[in-house]
Amino acid sequence: MEHILFLLTIFLGLAFSGRCINGYSRNDFPKGFVFGSATSAFQWEGAVDEDGRAPSIWDTFVHSGSGPNGDIACDGYHKYKEDVRLMYDMGLDAFRLSISWARLIPSGRGQVNPKGLRFYKNLINELIRHGIEPHVTLYHNDLPQALEDEYGGWIDRKIIDDFTAFANVCFREFGNSVKFWSTINEPNMLAPGGYDAGVIPPSHCSPPFGIFNCSRGNSSTEPYIVLHNMLLAHASTAKLYNQKYKDKQNGSIGITCYAFWMVPLTSSKEDEIATQRAKDFYIGWVLHPLVFGDYPDVMKKIVGKRLPNFSEEESNLVKDSFDFLGVIHYTTLNIKHFSNSLQGDYNADINAALINVGNSTLFTIDVLPWGLEGVLEYIKQNYGNPPIYILENGQPTYHHSSLNDMGRVEYLHAYIGSVLKSVRNGSDTRGYFQWSFVDLFEFVNVNYTYGLYFVNFSDPERKRSPKTSALWYSAFLKGTTKEPNKNLLVVSSSSPNLSSQ
Repeated sequence: MEHILFLLTIFLGLAFSGRCINGYSRNDFPKGFVFGSATSAFQWEGAVDEDGRAPSIWDTFVHSGSGPNGDIACDGYHKYKEDVRLMYDMGLDAFRLSISWARLIPSGRGQVNPKGLRFYKNLINELIRHGIEPHVTLYHNDLPQALEDEYGGWIDRKIIDDFTAFANVCFREFGNSVKFWSTINEPNMLAPGGYDAGVIPPSHCSPPFGIFNCSRGNSSTEPYIVLHNMLLAHASTAKLYNQKYKDKQNGSIGITCYAFWMVPLTSSKEDEIATQRAKDFYIGWVLHPLVFGDYPDVMKKIVGKRLPNFSEEESNLVKDSFDFLGVIHYTTLNIKHFSNSLQGDYNADINAALINVGNSTLFTIDVLPWGLEGVLEYIKQNYGNPPIYILENGQPTYHHSSLNDMGRVEYLHAYIGSVLKSVRNGSDTRGYFQWSFVDLFEFVNVNYTYGLYFVNFSDPERKRSPKTSALWYSAFLKGTTKEPNKNLLVVSSSSPNLSSQ
């Protein structure tokens, strides 16, 4: 889920950098390199109580206050054919979607909802009919509320069997058409965000930690338990897929990791050590078990008994349980050693301050393409250079601003260029997915969106209008442009009246 990190670290910032490859085209990428875009079920579908869908923890979370909700969102549930046609016209190779567990199996286990099943079959078939490869994420933080109510969801090991059973239904029903599966979206953001700071569902935390006043939780232990169970659920699901489906369906399975780049604030030894510690706590928390079968040594030393142990059997199950890694990247941060007076939760365990690099705010992201290069090089050097898909990368803009989003065009051009540079330097990166295809329901702040297409949320029809970034990305995909081109600007006179929406 994009920018969960922003609610955990208030002091985020970026600086502009022009370090990227200029003058490249799509033809410069290796044959078979995939370009796509992405959404998630809760942020795109809407239809929150239609056709048998039950509440998820997201529904409970957004309805707990008086703010906006995702009940209609972009109305993708009803407008998927229109959106797929736009994808086709744009020239996308692939589209990343997620499946709502609460729509497919409303109670979390047991009976499959036939109308939910039909929706996803129709969506996937519509993509394939238009020559667009579906990349499917099984879990994008929308746990059925029924399982949260029954046993606490991800804090209980019962979730491993229930998630594997849910995945089994997906593999059985969609696997002949879907060849790329991601199990869990950015567990290293969901665990601290939902179970330490309490800023995302299911909003667990405990005093003195947490940004909100949570009614339940244990910030000292639950983030580590949750991510541990997520890794075991992923590994169980990968084992099922490999044993039962892979030979027949010829697909692949992976997991995603939120991976912002980190550099020391100063040249001091303390900041250098803190930066590596932060990398281990954020990136290594997920990748170390997947590649080496255990958590980083620094985490075991600092967290101690609060960090769950892998049994030998579990270690072997988790190790090498992925065919590819999905990388989610938006930002680069400076790291400063910081001795926290509050000890005992995930953020305090890191003992590092994440600090602005420039003048950006919580909802503005400048261009630092070398940060994505750093992430890809770090994974290549430290984790065996696995196959990688960049599954989220994008820039928010104020939703009510102009359709002429040249800032986003410059951002995408720079970051795609950084991917090309990384590939030329030996990274086994195989695809790039821009976030997001259309403006989505963004829980962090609904006034800042990432879409290539503007969605008028005040219009019951949820009309889509192309932004300049949509025109640029389409031209790039079709090989008709290299540089950000101001001639692609959307004509102002035909733009919707954004100031009134």
